[in-house]
Order: sequence, then structure tokens, then C-alpha cells
Amino acid sequence: MRELILLRHAHAEPAISGQADLDRALSAEGLAEAEAAGRWLAESRLVPDCVLCSPARRTRETLEAVLGVIGYVDQRIEPSIFEATPGTLIALADSHLEVGRLMLVGHNPGFERLAALLHSGQSGDYRGMPPGGIAVLALPENTSLEPGIAQLSAFWWP
Repeated sequence: MRELILLRHAHAEPAISGQADLDRALSAEGLAEAEAAGRWLAESRLVPDCVLCSPARRTRETLEAVLGVIGYVDQRIEPSIFEATPGTLIALADSHLEVGRLMLVGHNPGFERLAALLHSGQSGDYRGMPPGGIAVLALPENTSLEPGIAQLSAFWWP
């Protein structure tokens, strides 16, 4: 089995007038949530082999705090994650079939809908993914993603 870890960014500061959504920073609460997420990943022995992160400041700061706990991981900024649909996220994950444990750091509603789609086969079955939340999906080896193919092996939130 391989794993797909979805990490939603932690709580962010509200947008300041005229500020681009991409530039919103983590709040103090969000920083603590991101560090807790890193501790949970480390304690659960769920350190990813590769991380793809949205270019938004809040996702990059979430990842930075997580990496401060778990250590260096192969990573890159992936612009397509920002405002991504489940279909976009599936295509992105499918382009990394060789990665045993892939982590995406991004946003709702795309992440909660993706988790629901891969687990239950219905993107409308999502139940919510709080800021800083993590969904771990177990996937068959060398198989493209499709609705209902995954098992939700863990779900954590701060």
C-alpha cells in the first residue's frame, strides 16, 4: 500500500484590506496547530517521502512548522493546489505514483471533498476538515486514483 496524506493549513489571520488571499499568514493559534500536526505525524511514524505544498503563505508556514518537528523532507511548491478541485488534486497525486507516502498541504473545500471522494466515492459526503487537520488515505500500489479506491486510515485535528 501507499499513502496520501492531506494536511489542511492551520488557522490563518483574516485578510487585511487589499491583501491578496495568497498572502495571509498563520495566526499564533495556527502556528501552535501546525507544530502539533508535526508532532502527531512524527509520533504516528507518518513522515512523508515527498511533500507538495500550495504557494499560499499560510500553507508554506504550516509546512515549515511541521518540518521543524519532523525534519527535512523532499518538498516543492505546487501552484495547482491553490483553489484546486478534487479532480485537479487527483491528477497531481497520480503524477507521483512512485512516491510511497505523498503529502499535500493545501486548502478546503478541495481537501475535504477529495478525502470523501477517494474514501466513499462521493465528494458530497465530506464531513469537514478543520484547519490543521490531517487525513491519511491508504491506496493500492501502482494504481491510478479513482472514486472509492482509498481507505481512511487516520484522521487527526488539533
